[in-house]
Amino acid sequence: MTPEHRTPTHRNRLTELFGIEVPVVLGPFGGVSSVELTAAVSDGGGLGSYGLYGFTADAIRPTAARLRETTAKPFALNIWIPTGDEAASLPPQDFSNYVEALRPYFEEVGLPLPDMPDRYMPDYDEQVAATLEAAPAVVSFVFGVPAPDLVEEAHRRGILLVGTATTVAEAVALEAGGVDAVVASGMESGGHRVSFLKPAEESLIGTFALVPQVADAIKIPVIAAGGIVDRRGYSAARALGAEGVQVGSAFLATRESAAVPAYREILHSPAAGETVLTRVLSGRLARGIPNRIIRELSEATETAPFPVQNWLTGRFRPQAAAQGNTELMSLWAGQGAPLIRHDSAADVLAELLAGSPVL
Repeated sequence: MTPEHRTPTHRNRLTELFGIEVPVVLGPFGGVSSVELTAAVSDGGGLGSYGLYGFTADAIRPTAARLRETTAKPFALNIWIPTGDEAASLPPQDFSNYVEALRPYFEEVGLPLPDMPDRYMPDYDEQVAATLEAAPAVVSFVFGVPAPDLVEEAHRRGILLVGTATTVAEAVALEAGGVDAVVASGMESGGHRVSFLKPAEESLIGTFALVPQVADAIKIPVIAAGGIVDRRGYSAARALGAEGVQVGSAFLATRESAAVPAYREILHSPAAGETVLTRVLSGRLARGIPNRIIRELSEATETAPFPVQNWLTGRFRPQAAAQGNTELMSLWAGQGAPLIRHDSAADVLAELLAGSPVL
């Protein structure tokens, strides 16, 4: 059959690999993932994803069980790999100083100052064990290459692995490490920049430049991420060599997400047209909509390192969200957010898939 007589299809190596109908992956959200949204994307034919940042093993198991009860389709669980630069502990006086600097925000939402915890993040090995035990169709990783024994055990269990790259070198390292597909995350992406070979500030490559280079450099499927919101972004990503797209902000703005109404309203507003890269909320570089806390902390002489800063601001940010106080929240969003038009996962999927697949 000649090319002009072939029927366009969204099916390709990626859909075959994951056992899904369309090559659309939900971006995993740390803190605002929801079972409802993950299931909605999976039931719509894509790959729903759920972010496990901060989850203990005891929290991972019931979450995976709820996902399996809600959808019979494949879904992914996402884990952050330790990079080795995390601050495992602090002298008590340093912790007290960092807490004191944030006192006004705790007082504003009506919370007492927190005591120093035994640890700031769950044990990574325990997270991995619980995730493999849950046996999702896919486990995706950010901030590194999963260890060889993890790759071997996941594949033994029939679990596919996806890594995330912000540079060509990272994509090559991930392929060499045995993952089954790579997300090429352009600097337009919302949330944390997940670079791991060089500092994030030295790895700010746009989606349009990154995706074709990664597609040329590796043989496994490439999933484009960053600034993809509508049919135009989907078509462009496919034309650049991606076999799928990962979409975050557009799905985050839907009613199925765990983002509070005030957050979703901002994503649908002109304010979404301005995003900044900042370390002040978590200690790691992330893209979000600027608000009062970002402006004020950016003027501070010093903020705590990751994950201490993320833990500290994470004590009051959920309370601020519950109060609808968007000035004290993390409003992660990508540069494509001004293109958001839909408020349901089904409509976002339909819009993306109205784009032209590569024949």
